[in-house]
Amino acid sequence: MSAPIILALRLTMAFALYGFLGWAIFVLWRDVQKQGALLANRRVPGISLAIRFHDETPVVKNFSQAEIVIGRDPGCDIALADDTVSTRHAQLTYHHGQWWLSDLTSTNGTALNNILLSMPTVLASGDEIHCGGTRLSVNLSTDAFISPTLKLERKP
Repeated sequence: MSAPIILALRLTMAFALYGFLGWAIFVLWRDVQKQGALLANRRVPGISLAIRFHDETPVVKNFSQAEIVIGRDPGCDIALADDTVSTRHAQLTYHHGQWWLSDLTSTNGTALNNILLSMPTVLASGDEIHCGGTRLSVNLSTDAFISPTLKLERKP
């Protein structure tokens, strides 16, 4: 074979290789953009917590964030003025399509429906969390709200 034919074959092979690499990078970049858009539009379902310290009137707080920290520290999402609660006592997280409750190695432990937690546990609507002397009632319904009398009402 002559040298010009070998040179033409090498150049064709190099262009094909670089074209394939460019196409592969473009497809990967496009997929990353789509995944980023999907993740940006993913909504965390709301959660309502009725917080009751001993026999006081409950205070209802609504959250739409994926992580909620409960504790005595004023920097916590739910700051409790209860001496039996640790500084960072428990954590609610939303992942894998469910709300999870985990104890943050608190001194007195965290109980869910009167059962002491030893590992992260899935929450259901109507569950009751005990952190020291404070009880938190969970409502996971996204299209409902809790009225001051704590009855569940549907929005029109």
